[in-house]
Amino acid sequence: MAAPRLFRLAPEGAPEVTRPDPGRVLAGDPVHRTWNLEARDGLWCGIWESTPGKWRIAYEEWEYCRILAGVSVIAEDGGAAVTVRTGDSFVIRPGFTGTWEVVETTRKDYVIRL
Repeated sequence: MAAPRLFRLAPEGAPEVTRPDPGRVLAGDPVHRTWNLEARDGLWCGIWESTPGKWRIAYEEWEYCRILAGVSVIAEDGGAAVTVRTGDSFVIRPGFTGTWEVVETTRKDYVIRL
């Protein structure tokens, strides 16, 4: 059995830098930085960060998140908007569609399961 792997809030190494698909962006020019720390058997975990902006989201997987810094607003299509900030944890379920708006640069840790 492997020993536990320690992850730092400020990960080492270069992140993967991406942007949302331009057709999904509703405001701003959000830039995402992702440090994928573990990926195996349909499970991923790491740290993700985004600069301000708003884009459409559609989830096909489970995702647990904990906001490490910043403020974002997640709104479900036809539902209420939820503001998440430093210290908040939440789960997004498969089939969720809506928008993600980063109000203040947001950093989260995540665990994704297909």
